[in-house]
Amino acid sequence: MTHSLLTAWVWNPLAIAAAVAAPGLYFRKVGWSPRAGWMLAAAGLFLLTMLSPLAALARGYLFSAHMVQHILLMLVIPALALMALPPGLRVPPRAQRLMNPLACWFCGVGAMWVWHVPALCNAAAVSPSVSTAQTLSLLTLGGAFWWPLLAPAEDQRISPFHGIGYLFAACTACTVLGIILTFSPVTICKAYVSPPDPLGIESMIQGQWGMTPMRDQQVGGLLMWVPMCSIYLCGIFGQLARWYSPQRSPNPPRQRCAT
Repeated sequence: MTHSLLTAWVWNPLAIAAAVAAPGLYFRKVGWSPRAGWMLAAAGLFLLTMLSPLAALARGYLFSAHMVQHILLMLVIPALALMALPPGLRVPPRAQRLMNPLACWFCGVGAMWVWHVPALCNAAAVSPSVSTAQTLSLLTLGGAFWWPLLAPAEDQRISPFHGIGYLFAACTACTVLGIILTFSPVTICKAYVSPPDPLGIESMIQGQWGMTPMRDQQVGGLLMWVPMCSIYLCGIFGQLARWYSPQRSPNPPRQRCAT
């Protein structure tokens, strides 16, 4: 059964196309730069998230695997992609006005809360179209969340002081959701209680791994509670480093976004 799981890679042509198109567009617009590695890392991690056995487990088997996918799609991959942008690259003023820090915060935090409403969580676990919509929304809203902190132009970011508060508030909001998921006496996402089991691994998951539906939900809640806040904590350290950086300047060089 373990062999079946290790070979359970998911065929997802849309994910493959996106992972090829994003770096292609990046190199066309930006060219090769020292930061290009971040974009390649984002594309590679996206492929692993969407094609590896993790994706197979997230398709109705384990709520905790679904949670790992969420963390990668919303917090890690968008941050890597934004770090690939060359310093000083600017978006048009009209687009920047849409990236209000308060709205961006609600985009990132709200995505986690909304997609764990039981009806939506169940739908994403069993419906490929809903799962695709979920993936797109997490990447987009995750990018919006990180924009006030990682925008390539310094003057389009919020101050380090406000950035620390921004991240601490996000950590608090996700901790509350993580606590609810961990200690809830009911199953939030019932699709993970009795999966169709096309891989024939359900007995291994519950028998050998001891991952009953309730324990699985508790692990998923802990993943939101601890690893997510660890990512926010890393962001806080980044804001502190930015605060005390001698190279920080209120008027950095400006570069317009290529069209």
